[in-house]
Amino acid sequence: MNVCFIMYPWDEIDPENDTSLALIKECVKRKHGVAMCTPANLTIRNSVTTANCTVIGRMEKTPGSLKSFYNKAELREEMLPLAGFDVIFFRANPPLDPIMLNFLDSVKDDVFIMNSLEGMREANNKLYTAAFGDAHSNIIPATHVSKSKNYLIKQIKESSADKMILKPLNGFGGSGVILIEKSAMSNINSLLDFYITSGDGSSNYVILQDYIEGADEGDVRILILNGEPVGAMKRVPGKEDHRSNVSAGGSVQKHTLTKTEKALCKQIGPKLVNDGLYFVGIDVIGGKLVEVNVMSPGGITYINKVYKLKTKVEEKVIDFLEMKVLDKLQAFDRRTRLRKTVQDA
Repeated sequence: MNVCFIMYPWDEIDPENDTSLALIKECVKRKHGVAMCTPANLTIRNSVTTANCTVIGRMEKTPGSLKSFYNKAELREEMLPLAGFDVIFFRANPPLDPIMLNFLDSVKDDVFIMNSLEGMREANNKLYTAAFGDAHSNIIPATHVSKSKNYLIKQIKESSADKMILKPLNGFGGSGVILIEKSAMSNINSLLDFYITSGDGSSNYVILQDYIEGADEGDVRILILNGEPVGAMKRVPGKEDHRSNVSAGGSVQKHTLTKTEKALCKQIGPKLVNDGLYFVGIDVIGGKLVEVNVMSPGGITYINKVYKLKTKVEEKVIDFLEMKVLDKLQAFDRRTRLRKTVQDA
């Protein structure tokens, strides 16, 4: 099969720990064709949605380590039609570019897209977790979203907790996530001004969330494939930062899913699949769902390292892609045969 990864530039890849690189390497190892492009490189040429792609040359023998693969990969540039690929694997970092999705709308019936465009439109921001919470569910921490400073301050003052989490609506990798305390209301005023006010005069939405006891000990990242957990790890904050994201200095430990975490995955899995969100990363603290990452969920390389898995996570992901492509081809062949039967009647 031929796979196009829509992602960040090749020179921004971490050659030792990058999840996208692990997925690309597994595709090359299986002799699949692989190309990459950034969202900015999508275009329409002669009414055909096309991309200026970086194509990875075929390898007779794939290097064992990610870093060696990265260094030995032979790259070339080619303008290629997106409908010619079997799979588009979306791995670009947030925020989601709606114009880019409009380009992909033109090929969504021809190519299997991981994850679906409509799913990403719905779930690309931190509001998606609210879809799993209701009056009868304790699955998410109490959450408030607003761009009104007065409203947010009111919620902070009325909260029974001394501490809360404040973060921007469109952030990733732990960027902008801070811990606030009622005892520092003067600082909170200025922080809200900073988070809400944009340089262009517009205003931004801010998320205010109940602090979950035990959050200072880290969170759990769970990778979910086709509605089922395929790997998990505990992320522990560094000494000088409350955030547990590895990109923010956190470290990784082994983690066995608890009964509560398994139940959580079982509860949200069907909705993820129904929304076409086949490969996601969820962040869990104290058994509560904090975030759903659908654009470029990471953690594969760290999970592989701490568990020393015989079947690596990226193998399961590419197995799933191969299955979806085969299903699509078989459905096309069947439809073609049936149409011929009708035409020949």
